[in-house]
Amino acid sequence: MNEILNRLENGVAGLAVAAIGALLLASAFSPVPLAYNLRSAVVRWRSTLATVAGLGLVVAVYVVLKALAQGIEASGAATGDPANVLITRQGAQSESSSLVTREHLRTLAYLPEIARGPDGRPLVSADILVLVNLPRKDGQGEANVLLRGVSGSGRELRPQVELVAGRWFVPGRREVVVSRRLAGRFEGFGIGDSFQAGPGRLTVVGWLDGGRSAFDSECWLDADECRALFDRDQYSSFLVRPVDGAAAAALERRVEGDRRLQLRAERETDYYAAQTLTAVPIKLLGNLLAAAMSVGAMFAAMNTMYASVGSRTREIGTLRVLGFRRRTVLLGFLVEGAVLATAGGVLGCLLALPIHGMATATISFETFSESVFEFTITPWMAAKGIIFSVAVGLLGTLLPAIRASRLPVINALKSL
Repeated sequence: MNEILNRLENGVAGLAVAAIGALLLASAFSPVPLAYNLRSAVVRWRSTLATVAGLGLVVAVYVVLKALAQGIEASGAATGDPANVLITRQGAQSESSSLVTREHLRTLAYLPEIARGPDGRPLVSADILVLVNLPRKDGQGEANVLLRGVSGSGRELRPQVELVAGRWFVPGRREVVVSRRLAGRFEGFGIGDSFQAGPGRLTVVGWLDGGRSAFDSECWLDADECRALFDRDQYSSFLVRPVDGAAAAALERRVEGDRRLQLRAERETDYYAAQTLTAVPIKLLGNLLAAAMSVGAMFAAMNTMYASVGSRTREIGTLRVLGFRRRTVLLGFLVEGAVLATAGGVLGCLLALPIHGMATATISFETFSESVFEFTITPWMAAKGIIFSVAVGLLGTLLPAIRASRLPVINALKSL
């Protein structure tokens, strides 16, 4: 679904660019009275500002929603190491719904494809994911927080996760290291504080930074202690480091080819890149909202251009008398609408720009926990916002431009 939406948006943007390019090319080789149209827009500055502002607000909302979805996707794409392989239960949609056993761990840990650390131990982390419901710091209710129990080489396999304050947890002491971004959103996440987790309490001993990845939405503690605390007999997943790329491919074939295991193996980066279901409804909402607002913007632009045509009836008649053809007048008004729409698109991008890099959170549809990410505005996204604005402006200008080009010359000259 996500890929289909991207292709659809890019296709529509491509068609709009082609139409705009054709319009500009035609205006370059046609004696269009562009100076007249642009000066008229300046003279009627009130209606011009209203049109530009209306289109700007539409584009700003469009870009903000796209930046929200882009931030979620960027968080997933920035997570993981391409050298790692993640192993989960076959049929599980995510780590949180996967169950793998200690017998699986004993079977997989000593396969020849898995690399060894300096101490000779296999680079494997048996992880368990658990949700806990905690109160927000602002008092606005509660939300689920994801606890990740890591074991063995868990920290070594995720070098992008850094300790930014305090220290790492010590197994057996019921200690936890929380995300620095989550620390600003939930009570009991200050270093030295504690919070309720199942039947016991966990003490916060440090803050981690996930490098703008999905790990920014997690709290880490010892895996076996987490299993004991929540009375779990199984793990959620295994993260392993193969010897090399060939070993990684061989490991994937071995794991998925062994029907006794009923496990699935894939590159860690591929897994997290696919875990972007949360962005799909936001993209759909953005497209629907943009479509609804664009209808209103088109009517506003159409109303403005109809009023402009009505007030310039004699001027249009004069242009026709001077030898300008109907298609020239039509093209002139379309270019005028495109210029105003471009200004509106640029204004909308400027209005949305301050949110770039701003941290926010939503509920992840994969884990049903608090997911922290940043609004991300890319150059292509801003370009699509401007293209969208120009397309709306052209559609809103088309009918008034056709009316202007079909005005009878004699009646136009006689109008008051």
